[in-house]
Amino acid sequence: MERSPVVMLKIYNTLTRKKETFRPIKEGRVGIYVCGPTVYDACHIGHARSVIVFDMIVRYLRAIGYQVTYVRNFTDVDDKIINRANELGISTGELSEKYIEEFHDDMDALKEHRPTYEPRATEHIPEIIALIQRLFASGHAYMAGGDVFFAVETFADYGKLSGRRLEDMKAGARVEVDKKKRNPFDFALWKGAKPGEPMWDSPWGKGRPGWHIECSAMSTHFLGPHFDIHGGGKDLIFPHHENEIAQSEGAFGVPFVNVWIHNGFVTINHEKMSKSLGNFLMIKDILKEHHPEALRLFLLSNHYRSPLDFTNQAMVEAEARLEKIYSLLQRIEERIGPCGAGYKKKHGKLWEEFCEAMNDDFNTARAIGFVFERVREINHLLDKAGKTPGKQDRERLSLVQADLMGVGAVLGIGTEKPTHFFEYKKLQGAKRHAIDVSTVERLISERTEARRQKDWSRADEIRNRLAAMNVVLEDGPDGTRWKVGRKQ
Repeated sequence: MERSPVVMLKIYNTLTRKKETFRPIKEGRVGIYVCGPTVYDACHIGHARSVIVFDMIVRYLRAIGYQVTYVRNFTDVDDKIINRANELGISTGELSEKYIEEFHDDMDALKEHRPTYEPRATEHIPEIIALIQRLFASGHAYMAGGDVFFAVETFADYGKLSGRRLEDMKAGARVEVDKKKRNPFDFALWKGAKPGEPMWDSPWGKGRPGWHIECSAMSTHFLGPHFDIHGGGKDLIFPHHENEIAQSEGAFGVPFVNVWIHNGFVTINHEKMSKSLGNFLMIKDILKEHHPEALRLFLLSNHYRSPLDFTNQAMVEAEARLEKIYSLLQRIEERIGPCGAGYKKKHGKLWEEFCEAMNDDFNTARAIGFVFERVREINHLLDKAGKTPGKQDRERLSLVQADLMGVGAVLGIGTEKPTHFFEYKKLQGAKRHAIDVSTVERLISERTEARRQKDWSRADEIRNRLAAMNVVLEDGPDGTRWKVGRKQ
Protein backbone atom coordinates (compact mmCIF):
# COMPACT_ATOMS: atom_id res chain seq x y z
CA MET A 1 0.00 0.00 0.00
CA GLU A 2 1.75 3.16 -1.16
CA ARG A 3 -0.53 5.58 0.67
CA SER A 4 -2.04 4.58 3.99
CA PRO A 5 -5.25 6.08 5.38
CA VAL A 6 -5.05 8.08 8.60
CA VAL A 7 -7.91 6.19 10.27
CA MET A 8 -9.97 3.10 9.53
CA LEU A 9 -12.50 3.46 6.72
CA LYS A 10 -16.08 3.76 7.93
CA ILE A 11 -19.05 3.34 5.56
CA TYR A 12 -22.73 3.99 6.19
CA ASN A 13 -24.50 0.67 5.67
CA THR A 14 -28.12 1.00 4.53
CA LEU A 15 -28.77 -2.50 5.90
CA THR A 16 -27.78 -1.64 9.50
CA ARG A 17 -28.57 2.08 9.26
CA LYS A 18 -25.25 3.10 10.80
CA LYS A 19 -21.62 3.74 9.96
CA GLU A 20 -19.44 0.67 10.30
CA THR A 21 -15.71 0.06 10.08
CA PHE A 22 -15.15 -1.59 6.73
CA ARG A 23 -13.66 -5.08 6.91
CA PRO A 24 -13.51 -6.92 3.59
CA ILE A 25 -14.30 -10.63 3.41
CA LYS A 26 -10.83 -11.33 1.98
CA GLU A 27 -8.03 -9.20 3.35
CA GLY A 28 -6.81 -6.65 0.84
CA ARG A 29 -9.55 -7.44 -1.69
CA VAL A 30 -12.95 -5.89 -2.33
CA GLY A 31 -15.82 -7.13 -4.49
CA ILE A 32 -18.38 -4.47 -5.43
CA TYR A 33 -21.50 -4.69 -7.58
CA VAL A 34 -23.46 -1.63 -8.70
CA CYS A 35 -26.77 -1.65 -10.56
CA GLY A 36 -26.26 -0.08 -13.97
CA PRO A 37 -28.72 1.50 -16.40
CA THR A 38 -31.70 0.04 -18.21
CA VAL A 39 -30.60 0.90 -21.72
CA TYR A 40 -33.64 2.30 -23.51
CA ASP A 41 -32.77 6.03 -23.60
CA ALA A 42 -29.88 8.50 -23.24
CA CYS A 43 -28.37 8.98 -19.78
CA HIS A 44 -29.36 11.92 -17.59
CA ILE A 45 -27.61 13.64 -14.71
CA GLY A 46 -29.15 11.22 -12.20
CA HIS A 47 -27.30 8.38 -13.91
CA ALA A 48 -24.13 10.49 -13.91
CA ARG A 49 -24.28 10.98 -10.15
CA SER A 50 -24.48 7.26 -9.45
CA VAL A 51 -21.67 6.47 -11.89
CA ILE A 52 -19.34 9.19 -10.57
CA VAL A 53 -20.06 8.37 -6.90
CA PHE A 54 -19.12 4.72 -7.33
CA ASP A 55 -16.23 5.58 -9.63
CA MET A 56 -14.90 7.76 -6.78
CA ILE A 57 -15.42 4.99 -4.22
CA VAL A 58 -13.60 2.41 -6.34
CA ARG A 59 -10.74 4.85 -7.08
CA TYR A 60 -10.34 5.59 -3.37
CA LEU A 61 -10.37 1.93 -2.35
CA ARG A 62 -7.65 1.27 -4.92
CA ALA A 63 -5.68 4.36 -3.85
CA ILE A 64 -5.44 3.06 -0.26
CA GLY A 65 -4.25 -0.32 -1.40
CA TYR A 66 -7.23 -2.60 -2.04
CA GLN A 67 -7.49 -4.85 -5.07
CA VAL A 68 -11.02 -4.12 -6.29
CA THR A 69 -13.21 -6.21 -8.57
CA TYR A 70 -15.89 -3.79 -9.75
CA VAL A 71 -18.96 -5.14 -11.56
CA ARG A 72 -21.72 -2.95 -13.04
CA ASN A 73 -24.40 -4.44 -15.25
CA PHE A 74 -26.53 -3.37 -18.17
CA THR A 75 -30.21 -4.31 -18.02
CA ASP A 76 -30.79 -5.06 -21.70
CA VAL A 77 -34.12 -6.91 -21.48
CA ASP A 78 -36.99 -5.20 -19.70
CA ASP A 79 -40.55 -3.92 -20.28
CA LYS A 80 -39.28 -0.38 -21.05
CA ILE A 81 -36.79 -1.68 -23.60
CA ILE A 82 -39.40 -3.89 -25.26
CA ASN A 83 -41.96 -1.08 -25.46
CA ARG A 84 -39.46 1.44 -26.85
CA ALA A 85 -38.09 -1.02 -29.42
CA ASN A 86 -41.62 -1.82 -30.59
CA GLU A 87 -42.39 1.91 -30.91
CA LEU A 88 -39.29 2.37 -33.08
CA GLY A 89 -39.81 -0.83 -35.05
CA ILE A 90 -36.37 -2.25 -34.18
CA SER A 91 -35.19 -5.22 -32.14
CA THR A 92 -34.48 -4.95 -28.42
CA GLY A 93 -30.88 -5.91 -29.23
CA GLU A 94 -30.47 -2.99 -31.64
CA LEU A 95 -31.99 -0.56 -29.14
CA SER A 96 -29.90 -1.69 -26.19
CA GLU A 97 -26.69 -1.71 -28.26
CA LYS A 98 -27.32 1.89 -29.34
CA TYR A 99 -27.77 3.11 -25.77
CA ILE A 100 -24.91 1.06 -24.35
CA GLU A 101 -22.63 2.81 -26.85
CA GLU A 102 -24.09 6.20 -25.87
CA PHE A 103 -23.64 5.37 -22.18
CA HIS A 104 -19.97 4.55 -22.77
CA ASP A 105 -19.51 7.76 -24.77
CA ASP A 106 -20.99 9.81 -21.91
CA MET A 107 -19.02 8.08 -19.16
CA ASP A 108 -15.77 8.15 -21.11
CA ALA A 109 -16.30 11.90 -21.51
CA LEU A 110 -16.74 12.11 -17.73
CA LYS A 111 -13.43 10.24 -17.35
CA GLU A 112 -14.98 7.28 -15.58
CA HIS A 113 -12.68 4.30 -15.10
CA ARG A 114 -14.48 1.37 -16.70
CA PRO A 115 -15.60 -1.38 -14.28
CA THR A 116 -13.72 -4.67 -14.20
CA TYR A 117 -16.77 -6.38 -15.72
CA GLU A 118 -19.85 -4.93 -17.47
CA PRO A 119 -22.19 -7.92 -17.94
CA ARG A 120 -25.45 -7.75 -19.85
CA ALA A 121 -28.49 -9.62 -18.58
CA THR A 122 -29.03 -11.38 -21.91
CA GLU A 123 -25.51 -12.86 -21.69
CA HIS A 124 -26.37 -14.64 -18.43
CA ILE A 125 -29.61 -16.48 -19.12
CA PRO A 126 -28.09 -19.88 -18.10
CA GLU A 127 -27.02 -18.45 -14.72
CA ILE A 128 -30.47 -16.90 -14.24
CA ILE A 129 -32.19 -20.22 -14.95
CA ALA A 130 -29.83 -22.07 -12.59
CA LEU A 131 -30.57 -19.56 -9.82
CA ILE A 132 -34.33 -19.96 -10.27
CA GLN A 133 -33.90 -23.73 -10.10
CA ARG A 134 -32.14 -23.31 -6.75
CA LEU A 135 -35.11 -21.25 -5.53
CA PHE A 136 -37.50 -24.04 -6.52
CA ALA A 137 -35.32 -26.54 -4.68
CA SER A 138 -35.28 -24.39 -1.53
CA GLY A 139 -39.06 -23.85 -1.58
CA HIS A 140 -39.03 -20.12 -2.42
CA ALA A 141 -40.34 -20.26 -6.01
CA TYR A 142 -43.60 -21.39 -7.56
CA MET A 143 -45.08 -21.46 -11.05
CA ALA A 144 -48.40 -19.91 -11.93
CA GLY A 145 -49.94 -19.36 -15.37
CA GLY A 146 -46.66 -19.67 -17.28
CA ASP A 147 -44.81 -17.30 -14.94
CA VAL A 148 -42.49 -18.11 -12.03
CA PHE A 149 -42.76 -16.06 -8.83
CA PHE A 150 -40.77 -15.68 -5.63
CA ALA A 151 -42.95 -16.26 -2.56
CA VAL A 152 -42.01 -13.43 -0.20
CA GLU A 153 -43.66 -15.07 2.81
CA THR A 154 -41.11 -17.90 2.60
CA PHE A 155 -38.28 -15.47 3.39
CA ALA A 156 -38.49 -14.48 7.05
CA ASP A 157 -36.20 -11.43 6.71
CA TYR A 158 -38.11 -9.84 3.83
CA GLY A 159 -38.03 -6.06 4.36
CA LYS A 160 -34.79 -5.92 6.37
CA LEU A 161 -33.05 -3.53 3.95
CA SER A 162 -35.88 -1.05 3.48
CA GLY A 163 -37.26 -1.38 7.00
CA ARG A 164 -40.69 -2.31 5.65
CA ARG A 165 -42.60 -5.08 7.41
CA LEU A 166 -44.56 -7.37 5.14
CA GLU A 167 -47.65 -7.24 7.33
CA ASP A 168 -47.59 -3.41 7.33
CA MET A 169 -47.19 -3.32 3.56
CA LYS A 170 -50.16 -5.65 3.16
CA ALA A 171 -52.33 -3.36 5.30
CA GLY A 172 -51.62 -0.33 3.13
CA ALA A 173 -51.14 -2.17 -0.13
CA ARG A 174 -51.78 -0.31 -3.36
CA VAL A 175 -50.19 -2.82 -5.68
CA GLU A 176 -51.72 -4.05 -8.89
CA VAL A 177 -53.67 -7.24 -8.20
CA ASP A 178 -52.42 -10.29 -10.07
CA LYS A 179 -54.67 -13.24 -9.30
CA LYS A 180 -51.89 -15.66 -10.23
CA LYS A 181 -49.83 -14.55 -7.22
CA ARG A 182 -50.19 -16.09 -3.77
CA ASN A 183 -49.24 -12.74 -2.23
CA PRO A 184 -49.53 -9.33 -3.91
CA PHE A 185 -45.83 -8.66 -3.10
CA ASP A 186 -44.56 -11.84 -4.75
CA PHE A 187 -42.37 -10.85 -7.67
CA ALA A 188 -41.61 -12.39 -11.04
CA LEU A 189 -38.51 -14.51 -11.50
CA TRP A 190 -39.45 -15.67 -15.01
CA LYS A 191 -42.10 -14.22 -17.33
CA GLY A 192 -43.87 -16.49 -19.78
CA ALA A 193 -43.44 -15.72 -23.49
CA LYS A 194 -45.63 -13.07 -25.13
CA PRO A 195 -45.87 -12.18 -28.83
CA GLY A 196 -43.38 -9.53 -29.90
CA GLU A 197 -41.07 -10.08 -26.93
CA PRO A 198 -37.61 -11.68 -26.79
CA MET A 199 -37.71 -15.17 -25.30
CA TRP A 200 -35.46 -18.01 -24.24
CA ASP A 201 -36.05 -21.70 -23.53
CA SER A 202 -36.32 -22.70 -19.88
CA PRO A 203 -37.62 -25.63 -17.77
CA TRP A 204 -40.84 -23.58 -17.36
CA GLY A 205 -41.32 -22.90 -21.06
CA LYS A 206 -40.19 -20.07 -23.29
CA GLY A 207 -39.97 -16.66 -21.67
CA ARG A 208 -37.62 -14.05 -20.24
CA PRO A 209 -36.21 -13.21 -16.82
CA GLY A 210 -37.68 -10.78 -14.31
CA TRP A 211 -35.64 -7.68 -13.50
CA HIS A 212 -34.54 -8.54 -9.96
CA ILE A 213 -33.20 -12.02 -10.71
CA GLU A 214 -30.90 -10.63 -13.39
CA CYS A 215 -28.77 -8.69 -10.89
CA SER A 216 -28.60 -11.58 -8.40
CA ALA A 217 -27.40 -13.93 -11.15
CA MET A 218 -24.79 -11.53 -12.52
CA SER A 219 -23.42 -10.37 -9.16
CA THR A 220 -23.05 -13.87 -7.73
CA HIS A 221 -21.55 -15.13 -11.00
CA PHE A 222 -18.66 -12.67 -10.80
CA LEU A 223 -18.32 -12.14 -7.04
CA GLY A 224 -19.74 -15.29 -5.45
CA PRO A 225 -22.87 -15.70 -3.27
CA HIS A 226 -21.39 -13.50 -0.50
CA PHE A 227 -19.50 -10.31 -1.33
CA ASP A 228 -18.47 -6.99 0.18
CA ILE A 229 -20.39 -4.04 -1.29
CA HIS A 230 -23.56 -3.56 -3.35
CA GLY A 231 -24.53 -0.09 -4.53
CA GLY A 232 -27.03 1.96 -6.46
CA GLY A 233 -29.41 4.91 -6.18
CA LYS A 234 -31.78 5.27 -3.21
CA ASP A 235 -34.71 4.55 -5.52
CA LEU A 236 -33.46 0.95 -5.83
CA ILE A 237 -33.65 0.10 -2.11
CA PHE A 238 -37.24 -1.10 -2.51
CA PRO A 239 -38.24 -3.23 -4.22
CA HIS A 240 -35.16 -4.04 -6.34
CA HIS A 241 -32.45 -4.48 -3.73
CA GLU A 242 -34.89 -5.90 -1.18
CA ASN A 243 -35.85 -8.56 -3.72
CA GLU A 244 -32.24 -9.23 -4.62
CA ILE A 245 -31.51 -10.04 -0.97
CA ALA A 246 -34.53 -12.33 -0.66
CA GLN A 247 -33.80 -14.38 -3.76
CA SER A 248 -30.01 -14.50 -3.30
CA GLU A 249 -30.10 -15.53 0.34
CA GLY A 250 -33.04 -17.82 -0.37
CA ALA A 251 -31.04 -19.58 -3.09
CA PHE A 252 -27.64 -19.84 -1.42
CA GLY A 253 -28.45 -19.82 2.30
CA VAL A 254 -25.66 -17.35 3.16
CA PRO A 255 -25.60 -13.56 3.71
CA PHE A 256 -25.70 -11.86 0.32
CA VAL A 257 -23.86 -8.56 0.85
CA ASN A 258 -22.05 -7.07 3.84
CA VAL A 259 -22.39 -3.35 3.02
CA TRP A 260 -25.14 -1.61 1.05
CA ILE A 261 -24.35 1.88 -0.30
CA HIS A 262 -26.99 4.15 -1.83
CA ASN A 263 -26.52 7.59 -3.36
CA GLY A 264 -29.05 10.42 -3.10
CA PHE A 265 -31.19 11.97 -5.81
CA VAL A 266 -30.49 14.92 -8.11
CA THR A 267 -33.12 17.63 -8.45
CA ILE A 268 -33.26 20.37 -11.10
CA ASN A 269 -33.83 23.85 -9.67
CA HIS A 270 -35.39 22.21 -6.57
CA GLU A 271 -37.78 20.10 -8.64
CA LYS A 272 -37.71 16.36 -9.15
CA MET A 273 -36.64 15.33 -12.65
CA SER A 274 -39.75 14.48 -14.60
CA LYS A 275 -40.57 13.98 -18.26
CA SER A 276 -43.86 15.82 -17.71
CA LEU A 277 -41.88 18.88 -16.50
CA GLY A 278 -39.45 18.54 -19.38
CA ASN A 279 -36.46 18.98 -17.04
CA PHE A 280 -34.52 15.79 -17.81
CA LEU A 281 -30.93 16.98 -18.21
CA MET A 282 -28.94 14.69 -20.47
CA ILE A 283 -25.23 14.32 -19.81
CA LYS A 284 -24.28 14.99 -23.43
CA ASP A 285 -26.14 18.31 -23.33
CA ILE A 286 -24.47 19.44 -20.08
CA LEU A 287 -21.04 18.62 -21.51
CA LYS A 288 -21.68 20.90 -24.47
CA GLU A 289 -21.59 23.82 -22.02
CA HIS A 290 -19.27 22.66 -19.23
CA HIS A 291 -15.93 20.94 -18.75
CA PRO A 292 -16.39 17.26 -17.74
CA GLU A 293 -14.32 17.76 -14.59
CA ALA A 294 -16.56 20.67 -13.58
CA LEU A 295 -19.52 18.30 -13.70
CA ARG A 296 -17.57 15.73 -11.65
CA LEU A 297 -16.68 18.43 -9.12
CA PHE A 298 -20.32 19.48 -8.87
CA LEU A 299 -21.54 15.88 -8.47
CA LEU A 300 -19.06 15.27 -5.64
CA SER A 301 -19.58 18.65 -3.94
CA ASN A 302 -22.26 17.22 -1.62
CA HIS A 303 -22.01 14.06 0.44
CA TYR A 304 -23.08 11.15 -1.75
CA ARG A 305 -26.06 10.28 0.48
CA SER A 306 -27.41 13.85 0.45
CA PRO A 307 -29.71 15.28 -2.20
CA LEU A 308 -28.05 17.46 -4.84
CA ASP A 309 -29.72 20.32 -6.69
CA PHE A 310 -28.55 21.15 -10.19
CA THR A 311 -28.67 24.82 -11.24
CA ASN A 312 -26.81 26.78 -13.89
CA GLN A 313 -25.29 28.91 -11.13
CA ALA A 314 -23.98 25.80 -9.36
CA MET A 315 -22.22 24.74 -12.56
CA VAL A 316 -20.73 28.23 -13.07
CA GLU A 317 -19.36 28.01 -9.53
CA ALA A 318 -17.98 24.52 -10.17
CA GLU A 319 -16.20 25.79 -13.31
CA ALA A 320 -14.67 28.66 -11.31
CA ARG A 321 -13.49 26.31 -8.53
CA LEU A 322 -11.97 23.92 -11.05
CA GLU A 323 -10.12 26.82 -12.66
CA LYS A 324 -8.60 27.69 -9.26
CA ILE A 325 -7.16 24.18 -8.98
CA TYR A 326 -5.66 24.32 -12.47
CA SER A 327 -4.33 27.86 -11.90
CA LEU A 328 -2.48 26.64 -8.81
CA LEU A 329 -1.15 23.56 -10.60
CA GLN A 330 0.08 25.83 -13.36
CA ARG A 331 1.77 28.22 -10.92
CA ILE A 332 3.51 25.35 -9.13
CA GLU A 333 4.62 23.80 -12.42
CA GLU A 334 6.09 27.12 -13.51
CA ARG A 335 8.17 27.21 -10.28
CA ILE A 336 9.32 23.60 -9.87
CA GLY A 337 8.37 21.77 -13.07
CA PRO A 338 5.72 19.11 -13.77
CA CYS A 339 4.91 16.36 -11.28
CA GLY A 340 6.47 13.01 -12.12
CA ALA A 341 4.90 9.56 -11.94
CA GLY A 342 6.36 9.03 -8.48
CA TYR A 343 3.79 11.30 -6.82
CA LYS A 344 2.07 8.25 -5.25
CA LYS A 345 5.14 7.53 -3.12
CA LYS A 346 5.02 10.78 -1.17
CA HIS A 347 2.28 12.68 0.55
CA GLY A 348 1.79 15.63 2.85
CA LYS A 349 -0.82 17.36 4.94
CA LEU A 350 -3.46 17.58 2.19
CA TRP A 351 -3.43 13.82 1.52
CA GLU A 352 -3.79 13.10 5.24
CA GLU A 353 -6.71 15.53 5.52
CA PHE A 354 -8.25 14.06 2.38
CA CYS A 355 -8.03 10.51 3.76
CA GLU A 356 -9.50 11.66 7.07
CA ALA A 357 -12.56 12.99 5.23
CA MET A 358 -12.85 10.05 2.84
CA ASN A 359 -12.53 7.51 5.63
CA ASP A 360 -15.63 9.08 7.16
CA ASP A 361 -18.09 7.51 4.71
CA PHE A 362 -16.47 9.01 1.61
CA ASN A 363 -17.18 12.59 2.68
CA THR A 364 -16.15 14.31 -0.56
CA ALA A 365 -17.76 17.61 0.48
CA ARG A 366 -15.34 17.88 3.41
CA ALA A 367 -12.45 16.51 1.34
CA ILE A 368 -12.98 19.16 -1.36
CA GLY A 369 -13.11 21.79 1.39
CA PHE A 370 -9.61 20.75 2.46
CA VAL A 371 -8.43 21.02 -1.14
CA PHE A 372 -9.50 24.66 -1.40
CA GLU A 373 -8.00 25.51 1.98
CA ARG A 374 -4.66 24.31 0.62
CA VAL A 375 -5.21 26.14 -2.68
CA ARG A 376 -5.61 29.44 -0.81
CA GLU A 377 -2.63 28.69 1.44
CA ILE A 378 -0.24 27.73 -1.37
CA ASN A 379 -1.28 30.66 -3.56
CA HIS A 380 -0.34 32.92 -0.64
CA LEU A 381 3.00 31.10 -0.33
CA LEU A 382 3.67 31.57 -4.04
CA ASP A 383 2.83 35.26 -3.82
CA LYS A 384 5.49 35.65 -1.13
CA ALA A 385 8.08 33.30 -2.66
CA GLY A 386 8.08 34.94 -6.07
CA LYS A 387 9.55 33.28 -9.16
CA THR A 388 12.44 31.54 -7.38
CA PRO A 389 11.22 29.81 -4.18
CA GLY A 390 13.87 28.63 -1.71
CA LYS A 391 14.66 25.00 -0.93
CA GLN A 392 12.13 24.71 1.91
CA ASP A 393 9.36 26.27 -0.14
CA ARG A 394 10.22 24.06 -3.12
CA GLU A 395 9.90 20.94 -0.96
CA ARG A 396 6.55 22.16 0.34
CA LEU A 397 5.35 22.92 -3.18
CA SER A 398 6.47 19.48 -4.34
CA LEU A 399 4.41 17.80 -1.58
CA VAL A 400 1.34 19.87 -2.37
CA GLN A 401 1.74 19.15 -6.07
CA ALA A 402 1.92 15.40 -5.33
CA ASP A 403 -1.08 15.62 -3.00
CA LEU A 404 -3.15 17.49 -5.58
CA MET A 405 -2.29 14.80 -8.13
CA GLY A 406 -3.25 12.05 -5.67
CA VAL A 407 -6.50 13.69 -4.63
CA GLY A 408 -7.29 14.52 -8.25
CA ALA A 409 -6.73 10.90 -9.27
CA VAL A 410 -9.42 9.82 -6.78
CA LEU A 411 -11.94 12.58 -7.53
CA GLY A 412 -11.21 12.69 -11.25
CA ILE A 413 -10.36 16.41 -11.26
CA GLY A 414 -7.12 18.24 -12.04
CA THR A 415 -6.02 15.29 -14.18
CA GLU A 416 -5.12 17.24 -17.32
CA LYS A 417 -2.06 19.32 -18.10
CA PRO A 418 -2.91 22.90 -17.06
CA THR A 419 -2.07 24.17 -20.54
CA HIS A 420 -4.56 21.73 -22.06
CA PHE A 421 -7.25 22.75 -19.58
CA PHE A 422 -6.86 26.45 -20.24
CA GLU A 423 -6.80 25.91 -23.99
CA TYR A 424 -10.09 24.00 -23.68
CA LYS A 425 -11.56 26.77 -21.53
CA LYS A 426 -10.47 29.38 -24.02
CA LEU A 427 -11.97 27.62 -27.01
CA GLN A 428 -15.20 26.75 -25.18
CA GLY A 429 -15.57 30.33 -23.98
CA ALA A 430 -14.96 31.64 -27.47
CA LYS A 431 -17.58 29.31 -28.87
CA ARG A 432 -20.10 30.25 -26.18
CA HIS A 433 -19.63 33.99 -26.78
CA ALA A 434 -19.31 33.72 -30.59
CA ILE A 435 -15.72 35.02 -30.51
CA ASP A 436 -13.66 34.33 -33.62
CA VAL A 437 -10.40 32.77 -32.40
CA SER A 438 -8.42 33.64 -35.54
CA THR A 439 -9.38 37.31 -35.15
CA VAL A 440 -8.25 37.31 -31.51
CA GLU A 441 -4.93 35.65 -32.38
CA ARG A 442 -4.33 38.15 -35.18
CA LEU A 443 -5.04 41.14 -32.93
CA ILE A 444 -2.76 39.76 -30.19
CA SER A 445 0.01 39.35 -32.77
CA GLU A 446 -0.52 42.96 -33.92
CA ARG A 447 -0.43 44.15 -30.30
CA THR A 448 2.80 42.24 -29.64
CA GLU A 449 4.40 43.93 -32.63
CA ALA A 450 3.08 47.34 -31.49
CA ARG A 451 4.64 46.81 -28.05
CA ARG A 452 7.91 45.74 -29.66
CA GLN A 453 7.83 49.01 -31.64
CA LYS A 454 6.90 50.85 -28.39
CA ASP A 455 3.68 52.03 -30.02
CA TRP A 456 1.84 52.03 -26.68
CA SER A 457 -1.16 53.88 -28.06
CA ARG A 458 -1.78 51.18 -30.68
CA ALA A 459 -1.18 48.43 -28.11
CA ASP A 460 -3.75 49.98 -25.75
CA GLU A 461 -6.23 50.42 -28.59
CA ILE A 462 -6.00 46.69 -29.42
CA ARG A 463 -6.32 45.69 -25.75
CA ASN A 464 -9.47 47.82 -25.45
CA ARG A 465 -10.89 46.32 -28.64
CA LEU A 466 -10.30 42.81 -27.30
CA ALA A 467 -11.80 43.77 -23.93
CA ALA A 468 -14.94 44.89 -25.74
CA MET A 469 -15.05 41.38 -27.26
CA ASN A 470 -14.88 39.96 -23.67
CA VAL A 471 -11.29 38.79 -24.19
CA VAL A 472 -8.96 39.14 -21.20
CA LEU A 473 -5.19 39.37 -21.84
CA GLU A 474 -2.50 38.10 -19.48
CA ASP A 475 1.02 39.29 -20.33
CA GLY A 476 3.88 37.13 -19.07
CA PRO A 477 7.53 36.35 -19.70
CA ASP A 478 6.51 33.66 -22.21
CA GLY A 479 4.25 35.98 -24.16
CA THR A 480 0.59 36.94 -24.00
CA ARG A 481 -2.12 34.50 -23.02
CA TRP A 482 -5.78 35.17 -23.42
CA LYS A 483 -9.06 33.87 -22.06
CA VAL A 484 -12.72 34.73 -22.22
CA GLY A 485 -13.99 36.90 -19.36
CA ARG A 486 -16.72 35.88 -16.96
CA LYS A 487 -19.21 38.41 -18.37
CA GLN A 488 -22.36 36.51 -19.42
